[in-house]
Amino acid sequence: MPPLESWLPPGKNCGLCGESSCKSFLRMINTGQKNYNDCPFYSDRQTCRQSEHSSEAIYTGKDILGHPYDFVLGPLPGEISARKIVLPFRSDLVEKMNIQKGDLVLGRPMGAGCPIPHVLKVIKAEKVTGLLYTWVVGPKYSREQEVKDVNAYHMIGFEGIANRVTREPAFGCRVTFLPGFCMMALNHTGLINMILQKSCGMHVRIEDIRILAGMD
Repeated sequence: MPPLESWLPPGKNCGLCGESSCKSFLRMINTGQKNYNDCPFYSDRQTCRQSEHSSEAIYTGKDILGHPYDFVLGPLPGEISARKIVLPFRSDLVEKMNIQKGDLVLGRPMGAGCPIPHVLKVIKAEKVTGLLYTWVVGPKYSREQEVKDVNAYHMIGFEGIANRVTREPAFGCRVTFLPGFCMMALNHTGLINMILQKSCGMHVRIEDIRILAGMD
């Protein structure tokens, strides 16, 4: 394990340790009411550091279970996270709840088997299909602003820039990747259906998403 004084929680404010924020968790550590193992991100494989305004993960080339990935999926230039395309289990909720650009949506990606609800900021909402194009913004937003809860959704795809590439993605091929914002730090897999070589890097879109928690 890394020395205690060199490790800080990643600033995700996910609440999985039982506290409302990472700062509150550190206060409980200092009073002896919590220990570092209460944080799901405390690991000898991945160390995260945070500043007051941002956090930066140290990527090792393997997920939290030690499985290698082909690349880390980062945001497009000027954006806050990789784009995530989702479809609520009840697609009619997009129209009934009047979900539109700028809204915050809460839900769990049940189709992919992820146990963690996500807070998503809507970039585009399609009333006919129910598809939502979003950014993951983190659970802290659900405590500070109005959130529209769709409960559960299918994880249709991701779009962003492939960083830290160990195996170059190819059109029509299945890849393993780590979303840059993933709170579980687990490998995802999907099919590449778009590749654009840009000055900022390789812009990819990935569909048919699955989480590889049991991959050998």
